[in-house]
Amino acid sequence: MFEPWGIFVILIVCPLLGGLPLIAWITYALKRKQLSQVGTGNISVSAAFYHGGKIVGILAVLSEAFKGVAAVLLSRIFFADGSSWELVALIALVIGRYWIGRGAGTTNVVWGFVVHDPLVAIFVSFFAGIAFTILQSRKIVKFGVLLLFPLFVALLHFSDIPRILAAVALAGLMGWIYTKIPDDMKLPAQEAQTESQAMLEFLRGERTMVSLDEELNAAIVGEKAATLSQIKRWGYPVPKGWVLAPIDNPEGLTEFLQPSELSPLVVRSSAIGEDSEHASAAGQYETVLNVTSPEALQSAIAQVQASYNHPSAVQYRRDRGLNDTAMAVLIQQQVQSVYSGVAFSRDPITQQGDAIVIEALPGSPTQVVSGKVTPEQYRAFVVETENSYSVQLEGEGRVPQSLIKQVAYLAYRLEKRYHGTPQDIEWSYDGQTLWVLQSRPIATLLPIWTRKIAAEVIPGVIHPLTWSINRPLTCGVWGEFFTLVLGDRALGLDFAKTATLHYSRAYFNASLLGDIFLRMGLPPESLEFLTRGAKLSKPSLQSTWENLPGLGKLLKREFSLEKDFKEDYHKRFIPGLSQLTQEDIDSLEPPKLLARIDFILELLRHGTYYSILAPLSAALRQAIFRVKDRQIDHSVTPEVAALRSLSAIATDAKQILVEFEPQQVFEQLKQTPEGEKILQAFNELLQDYGYLSEVGTDISVPTWRENPQMIQQMFVQLMQGNEPQAGAKDAINSIFAGKRKRSFVQRRIDIKGRVTEVYSRLLAELRWSFVALEKIWLESGLLRQTGDIFFLNFDEVRRLIVDEDSSLIEQLDELVEFRRSQFVQDSEIIQIPLLVYGHTPPHPLAPSELYSDQILQGIGASHGQAEGRVKVLRNLQEIPDIDRDTILVVPYTDSGWAPLLLRAGGLIAEAGGRLSHGAIVAREYGIPAVMDVRGATWILQDGQRVRIDGSRGIVELSNDLRPE
Repeated sequence: MFEPWGIFVILIVCPLLGGLPLIAWITYALKRKQLSQVGTGNISVSAAFYHGGKIVGILAVLSEAFKGVAAVLLSRIFFADGSSWELVALIALVIGRYWIGRGAGTTNVVWGFVVHDPLVAIFVSFFAGIAFTILQSRKIVKFGVLLLFPLFVALLHFSDIPRILAAVALAGLMGWIYTKIPDDMKLPAQEAQTESQAMLEFLRGERTMVSLDEELNAAIVGEKAATLSQIKRWGYPVPKGWVLAPIDNPEGLTEFLQPSELSPLVVRSSAIGEDSEHASAAGQYETVLNVTSPEALQSAIAQVQASYNHPSAVQYRRDRGLNDTAMAVLIQQQVQSVYSGVAFSRDPITQQGDAIVIEALPGSPTQVVSGKVTPEQYRAFVVETENSYSVQLEGEGRVPQSLIKQVAYLAYRLEKRYHGTPQDIEWSYDGQTLWVLQSRPIATLLPIWTRKIAAEVIPGVIHPLTWSINRPLTCGVWGEFFTLVLGDRALGLDFAKTATLHYSRAYFNASLLGDIFLRMGLPPESLEFLTRGAKLSKPSLQSTWENLPGLGKLLKREFSLEKDFKEDYHKRFIPGLSQLTQEDIDSLEPPKLLARIDFILELLRHGTYYSILAPLSAALRQAIFRVKDRQIDHSVTPEVAALRSLSAIATDAKQILVEFEPQQVFEQLKQTPEGEKILQAFNELLQDYGYLSEVGTDISVPTWRENPQMIQQMFVQLMQGNEPQAGAKDAINSIFAGKRKRSFVQRRIDIKGRVTEVYSRLLAELRWSFVALEKIWLESGLLRQTGDIFFLNFDEVRRLIVDEDSSLIEQLDELVEFRRSQFVQDSEIIQIPLLVYGHTPPHPLAPSELYSDQILQGIGASHGQAEGRVKVLRNLQEIPDIDRDTILVVPYTDSGWAPLLLRAGGLIAEAGGRLSHGAIVAREYGIPAVMDVRGATWILQDGQRVRIDGSRGIVELSNDLRPE
């Protein structure tokens, strides 16, 4: 039993020992530096020398040597000296060192092996020392040692097969880790601690021969060289090239390259920070063409390096608040250009649409980017299907159209490779190959703002007061979640920039979310998964392991969600709502109303946490347990419950009023005792659900209690109409029969519904508080007309109450009028772009021409097919007469739209996904629905006949257009 226990101890203790961050603790204690946040992020001996200096480095060596020796000695407690289990212990130690401790484990293995087999260690050290002295290449020596030590083990212990296999496994593991982990020795030596620079420069033997074939670090060689190396490794044609880091001596490279008239070179800048998302530095640094001799190459390198300190370049960096760093130099084989130019994967002028803008000319690309010659201009549109693509081209000139189409597709693919970040691409064609000379983000088109998520969360045109409250609540909670998972890696992320308003509509920062997802180790399509339900590839094991502590904390919160919410529900929300409903709001003065508003906002801060976590938890559980939508009961959701209650009351009313006048229904019901009971039930429903509104998250929108006309109209239409479809009746019957699935998923759906109820009630109380405050200000003359208060932000409201800000009071009328005018102007914009590039988007243009005028593509959100006449509704100001022949076309779906779906034949929405309100209600009532159909409310016309397929997400158009 002794040996099995030994195996168990080795496999548990050694990884934990390897992951113990002794180096990080030593460096922080002596230098107050977090190694995980500087340089490569490695917690290694070389990082300790680089960032901490000699003393820190020596202590780091001793700490890691101790681990290696301890692992070997631990195995000797259970096994004989020199056994293969000593190497297994080192393997377990290295695994923990890499996965937990963020280091390679070289020092652990070296010292552990010295104790394990001193003779082999001596032989390997001897040959490694000779090799490095001769070759001056750390890479060759490093991987050569991994071949040597298993070989020596085999030669000296040829009969010990387990020992040989363990040595081979250890070498293979170390080799794999070396390919995965960044090398601290590649950091600029001049930025290291002074006493460590000499050692680092000696150990950087191969740095003068770095080529674009390698994986390069932008912090060392600049974005231009790093990007080209990445594009080259992706398989795109990039001219062969070499890179000189700022510290490198160019002599070895100039002797190796030997440029000539037949093989000219181009010497280019690759400054640290150039070609980044924050600054392109376009044209700030030198490029030297036609370098044809070693002497000219040395001169060109010096010229490019010196350009970093040109006055214009220095001023450029100062103007953009960029730090002075250093200049790396990129030397490439020069392309003999037949045609060349620049391609922008997005139009930087219109900043919208899918047009790729290309400028081209015969000859060198320098004439295109110089601005001295007017190039030929083209616009291209790429349409890609699963197995093919086509390019539609606008413009013609001397450059062959077939080449321009290749360039367009190249730009399209590179933008996709960079997760949708618009790219500025320099290209050249030599008669055979289309070469990529440069690709960098279009800085003016960043960040990218997406309407996809926001259209569901905060739909419609938004007033300033609503936004000043919703934005900090939502961004703050999302920041809390992301910080919980990322830990230290959340440093530098500004979660206040998660959302903004364009055209008075909410947009989320796709660039920031993408950065967050990459830091979390999630696949690049994660944003698409959250917004459109795209398939999500599995994250790497390494990223999962790195985020395991944070994911564990998040998982813990998910597990305790129901318990936490119930506790807050009874101790915080119910008492709070009870206190609010008992107050006589009309008798409160402005200071008391402000205190009431602050009290509601404090409750909303807690409610926002649940309003984000509960839907996320429900969606994840549904995906994990593969529960179908039809198996889920949404009856706890307020709008669904209200809809069912209204339908039941309308059914009872039809039995009393067999014949009725639609305009006189309520008067006719008053004439009988049975009718009075119906009206009482209707009023009770209005009392119970009066806090709901057309847009639940917008406090500027009147609630049902304030504006009951819509519910009254729907009630009459339900009395006029037919019964719900069979699918809907079955769903209602099964629910009313009490057959609810108490599964893991259903419990989360129920929590989500209760959270929605609490959140909606709090928002209604918040709205009514502001309306009461506005009434006081209207009477005093501070405001001019109803609704003015919603054109102020909350900080301004507070200043008016607390400070009685005289300067604000003086400009109040002008401020409100200006914002009202802007709001009205934005409200008239029908077609809002799905994506906005940059901070100052232009006025929306008419959408580009459709490539198929008979089929629109969206997201299939509710199974089934339906054919009918279109009814376009851009708002809920007027409730139309609809029936099963009506296909509703709406900009978005929220709780206010839900009642209309009860009698419609199908639904088409410009925004939304499978988890939107409209999709849930549509599935429950057996109505096919297609979401995310861009431009549907202006493409489709009232009376037009369409056929929708809710499974495939397709809308088929007909030329049959019947006038209304």
